[in-house]
Amino acid sequence: MTDTIFALSSGSPPAAIGVIRISGPAAARALEGLAGSLPAPRTASLRTLKDGEGGVLDRALVLLFDGPRTATGEDLAEIHCHGGRAVVTAIERALGAMEGLRRAEPGEFTRRAFANGVVDLAEAEGLADLLSAETELQRRAAEGSAGGQLSRQVEAWRDRLLGLSAQVEAALDFSDEDDVEALPPEFTDAAATLAADWRAALDAPRAERLRDGIRVVFAGPPNAGKSSLFNALLDEGAAIVSEEAGTTRDVIERPVAFGGVPFILVDTAGLRESGAGSLESIGIDRARRELDRSDIILWLGDEGQGPAGSLEISAKSDIQGAAKSNAAHYVSAQTGEGVEALIADLVQRARQLLPKPGVTAFNQRQAESLSDAYDAIEGVSSSEDLLLIGERLRIARRSLDRLLGRHSTEDVLDALFGRFCIGK
Repeated sequence: MTDTIFALSSGSPPAAIGVIRISGPAAARALEGLAGSLPAPRTASLRTLKDGEGGVLDRALVLLFDGPRTATGEDLAEIHCHGGRAVVTAIERALGAMEGLRRAEPGEFTRRAFANGVVDLAEAEGLADLLSAETELQRRAAEGSAGGQLSRQVEAWRDRLLGLSAQVEAALDFSDEDDVEALPPEFTDAAATLAADWRAALDAPRAERLRDGIRVVFAGPPNAGKSSLFNALLDEGAAIVSEEAGTTRDVIERPVAFGGVPFILVDTAGLRESGAGSLESIGIDRARRELDRSDIILWLGDEGQGPAGSLEISAKSDIQGAAKSNAAHYVSAQTGEGVEALIADLVQRARQLLPKPGVTAFNQRQAESLSDAYDAIEGVSSSEDLLLIGERLRIARRSLDRLLGRHSTEDVLDALFGRFCIGK
């Protein structure tokens, strides 16, 4: 029998209201044990909650939802109590003393929703992103996935794939019949169109860039002004600024949003070929690795010496003779000159790297499954052996099922639901 779980599903106390959720076969029994009687299904009722010894815990609103039409797909109860720490702790203690009840693990409510078919894996991933969203762009993208936008797109592709499979099966079943011919010529065109749709989705920006933020790496030799500009964009003293070469010896990351766009600003150790100590050399190696991970590189070194595609920044425009001759931006961390223009440029460039609003964006796991489906049907032709075509379509169908979580390993599920907080 499935355990019955409980957890505080609202914000951490103290708060005006605390919502404690109970899910599982003993949810009704647990609620009745606290409230004395059960409310009408899906109707909020005021009850005096008592522990096992009859002590009053709180006066609260209670609700009971019969499965499977619930958030978890099983019987579910909610207690809307006062949100003080002592009240919440007392109710949780009383629930924990009941036989068959235990505290929920992180993400366990949503994992049960997935196991019971309330949400698929893509919707659960969207919900995880929604819970961690900090900008409007992140919220809108995550809301679409959590609401089933991505899943509906994949289901529509799957329906088209099933149509192709039906044509193949018909040709195989009736290949000796006079009234059914081989695959029609339009079969190849339909398969090619479906593959092209998948290729376009795979070539689009990934969801991780929007979820994690655009990585902007500050790079250049020691004392080029990287940390000063880093601090100026953050408006805080996150990195130590000194005239001594090699002050920054490790990678410093800070999340920030400009114009509603999420960024990760990355300050790195000064790049130089000689004169670095052992500790600074480790920082330099990490800085070079950050260049490979970057979405945008701000190059503050000698003009033309930065990595290909980097943005030339003249970071000491307030110092006579220090400016580059042809920089993309002339800025001064001391006076603030050019900082706003640089931020506006970063926002514009970032928007070109992020998924477009309203367009379905796939994460890395989803893209890998879609890529397998694409590889299976790319170049399929009606002139191929029917059995081979059928097998290619079957592989593509299984890949789409894996994308939606119909064939998922436990380690994938553990990694996903481990991102959730307790109570969700």
